[in-house]
Amino acid sequence: MSEQKKDKDQVMIQIDHIEKEYKMFHRKQDRLIETIFPRIKRHENFKAMKDFNLTVNKGEVLGVLGKNGAGKSTLLKMITGVVTPTRGTIKVNGKISSLLELGAAFNMELTGIENIYQHGQVMGLTREEIEERKQDIIDFADIGDHLSQPVKTYSSGMFARLAFACAINVDPDVLIVDEVLSVGDMAFQLKCFKKFEQFKEAGKTILFVSHNISDIIRNCTRAIIIDSGEKVFDGEVKDAVEAYKKIVAKVEEKDHAKEIEKEKANEEKKENTKEQKYEAEWQTKLNLNPNCISYGNGMADIIDFGIFDTKGNPLPMIENNKEVVLKSKVMFHEDVIDPIFTMTVKDFKGLDIMGSNSLYEKVVTGKFHKGDVAVAEFRQVLKLAPNKYTLSFSCTHFNAKGELEVLSRKYDAVLIEVMSDKDCVGLYRLDSNITVTKV
Repeated sequence: MSEQKKDKDQVMIQIDHIEKEYKMFHRKQDRLIETIFPRIKRHENFKAMKDFNLTVNKGEVLGVLGKNGAGKSTLLKMITGVVTPTRGTIKVNGKISSLLELGAAFNMELTGIENIYQHGQVMGLTREEIEERKQDIIDFADIGDHLSQPVKTYSSGMFARLAFACAINVDPDVLIVDEVLSVGDMAFQLKCFKKFEQFKEAGKTILFVSHNISDIIRNCTRAIIIDSGEKVFDGEVKDAVEAYKKIVAKVEEKDHAKEIEKEKANEEKKENTKEQKYEAEWQTKLNLNPNCISYGNGMADIIDFGIFDTKGNPLPMIENNKEVVLKSKVMFHEDVIDPIFTMTVKDFKGLDIMGSNSLYEKVVTGKFHKGDVAVAEFRQVLKLAPNKYTLSFSCTHFNAKGELEVLSRKYDAVLIEVMSDKDCVGLYRLDSNITVTKV
């Protein structure tokens, strides 16, 4: 087999130049008029997807990020065949199972057992294949005698359990998951995540949609970002998460000219403030990350940060049984009321391990004027397992509309190493007081 043929066989989803348009009518009668008189146009076109291209290979777990209304659900529905694209082509190799709309194939008048057979037939399974999987579905759903009752009598939790069990036990080649891994009680959620892990270990191709970026970081091997029906990012998961945070924070990356103008304006502000009196001294003692992600709206700047012991000495490394002081120094370019000072520790995959801020700790920070400089101190013991981590700082606030704005943010600014004088299990050091008594 040639390399070209081998690579082609590995492609599970191929999307080429798809677009999806919906007709938007301002009045109900306009729809009727256009139906009766097709030549009379009474609608406007809304493009939910715009010239979208995507290739997903076998075994990939693709995270799909995007704000509400970005086009994620439209994309997934087109992949599953629920919605037909206006233009373009979608090819899916193998059997596909979707956890988009649980129970969509269920008949509310039929019993749970009858719906197991109906769902299997909709998924293209033979009677024999359904019989083989039936007991696994029953055991996974674990709703007891309710299986012999009409589905319309089920509680929402029982309905979700049976629907999830049906969808997950068809052994698909491609699995689409959209914010549904948290159905049912905690025990059932654990069962769902274990099943999801089994799919990953089996090398299944998975499209995973979630607003929980921690789940994206934990589970995905690659990620894309959809914004206003367009794919604006495709690459490493950690980079995708940081780019998505910028979008959520309303920081535009597309218009580089505006960014350059903003930077120039900020430089002019700095020249007219006290910032020229301050030099970044603390961070010179740290292992800085050359790929630090820095952004904000220009109302303030984090001009320095550092890690110290309780006597004020800079620390090249952190011991997880001793108190340390994390500091950030912020210069304000405009008046700000009650700014929020934050710090976050992440692992090298970009997963938030721990963090806090002045809002969570109920610290009233007060008002800062243009030219003021603030120093925020976080004094604590970082009881982390021995490993390497990144440290981030930011300064935010809520504007007059109650919206959170990023004034200045330094993501993954510092590379830190945590040491320990004893072993521990997991991510966090527990100094337990253990007693053993012979009875």
